[in-house]
Amino acid sequence: MDYPAFIAATRDQSRTLAKALPDTMKGFGTLSRAVKEGGVLGVKEKEFVALGIAIAVRCEPCIAFHVEALLKAGATREELGDVLAMAIQMGGGPAVMYAGKALACWDQLQTV
Repeated sequence: MDYPAFIAATRDQSRTLAKALPDTMKGFGTLSRAVKEGGVLGVKEKEFVALGIAIAVRCEPCIAFHVEALLKAGATREELGDVLAMAIQMGGGPAVMYAGKALACWDQLQTV
């Protein structure tokens, strides 16, 4: 999978969706900003939680976006490994498959 291209295509789909459902997408954006800005956890920790959930619910576009956000937040590959291990412990075999996708995405985006 070409994750940079996948992320770009998913962003395009989201822009199309925002044109079709402007109020819904604006509300979702407001919620997303509020969650990341408030609370006691930092953005990196919140993105790790989001990544774990994305792996558990098997949302590959979500995995790609949260991996990208983690790189921007200064996460390390070692930290990612801890989160992937926890996701595997909680999610079993299916989580193994999606954790592998998260690691592949990380490795690709780190070289971009």
